[in-house]
Amino acid sequence: MKCDCKHQNSDLSKLGPILSAYAGIPGSLITILQQAQEIYGYLPMDVIYHIAEATGNTPAKVLGVATFYTQFRFQPMGKYLIMLCDGTACHVNGSEKIAAAISEYLGIGSGETSEDGLFSLSIVACLGCCSLSPVMMINEDTYGSLTPEKALEILKEIKDKEESDT
Repeated sequence: MKCDCKHQNSDLSKLGPILSAYAGIPGSLITILQQAQEIYGYLPMDVIYHIAEATGNTPAKVLGVATFYTQFRFQPMGKYLIMLCDGTACHVNGSEKIAAAISEYLGIGSGETSEDGLFSLSIVACLGCCSLSPVMMINEDTYGSLTPEKALEILKEIKDKEESDT
């Protein structure tokens, strides 16, 4: 089944070596999807359709597997991934207010990417930094004892740095 995904034009030739390596190997769909996501940074629909065709699966089955696992993304990720903890300690200490402030400032919700492509927001169950609650990570950096104002200040600093670098 061919994909009529006119809005996407992924370089599908990049999948060739992966599809060849796993051709005819039962149970390899998740591995193929993981490697495809490494190549493209997410799973575009034309890639889903191409994998379905190459593996002899229906696009519905491939998409069903991909949507079942939270590791798979269907939108490009921002340059900065904000992981905001909503574990018990963070929740009790105000992570909901921080999430609301970030969402309003960036115009996105959890699982979305800002229009400028700079930020992606992910509300996560626990970052394992309870003593710093409420806490967020942006890429590899951890920020603790947050307030909505402090979180926005951090995002504004990153945004200002990006704008001055361009």
